[in-house]
Order: sequence, then C-alpha cells, then structure tokens
Amino acid sequence: MLVSLLLSLFTFLGHPTAAAPTTSASVNHINTLKPAPEFCNIYGSVFLTSDPKYKRLARYTVYLEPNEAFANLVVFKEENKLFADKPGLWHPASGYDFADHVLYLTTNRAFADFSIYYTKSRSFAGCKE
Repeated sequence: MLVSLLLSLFTFLGHPTAAAPTTSASVNHINTLKPAPEFCNIYGSVFLTSDPKYKRLARYTVYLEPNEAFANLVVFKEENKLFADKPGLWHPASGYDFADHVLYLTTNRAFADFSIYYTKSRSFAGCKE
C-alpha cells in the first residue's frame, strides 16, 4: 500500500530531462603558455652559501640534488663570468657583494624553493621546468 502511494506521487513530479550538452564553440578556451619559473632566469655570477647569516640576503633557498633526474635546474660551473650568459650557466662568486644572485643552500629538500644538480657537460645545463 505504501509502495503504491509512493508510485502515484512520482507520476505527478514530471519526467526527468537530460542536461543540455555544451558545445566547444560556446566555451572560450584560451591556450596560454605558462611562463618559465623565476629561478630559470638565474645565470651569471652566483654566491651559493650554507652560512645562516647570509640566509636573509638570499633570494632563493636551494637543495643540491644527488642525481639529475629530480633536479629542477641543471647547473654548469663556468670558469669565466662572461660565458655565464644562459640559464644554468653559473660563475661562482667569491662573496655576496660580487654576485648577481645570492642563494642559500639547505640540506632539507622540503625547505628548498627548487633543486639544482651540477653537471660536467655545458650542453646539459638549463632549466627542466
């Protein structure tokens, strides 16, 4: 009896309708390229330190990755500052006041903004993002 009452009530509710499909013409998708991360623009003379007194001067905190697969930036140490003109080509600065970029080196990957790996080949240097 209760079942017949519920069935009679459902007949008054109306018929279910399907949602209208949206066409791709009605939705505006703009394919934009994501800009490169800020750390991909680091090149030139770099002062890399793990001394806590320079931490407040550092622009980024980096982690030295033991293998290349997980590094965000592959770095080649350039002997001449004039040739360190592309991302990933760094000339080690002798002090923070002579450097274009000051980076703080951490031993904990969780505290780092990005990770680096030093390569022996100049052609492999660059950003992986």
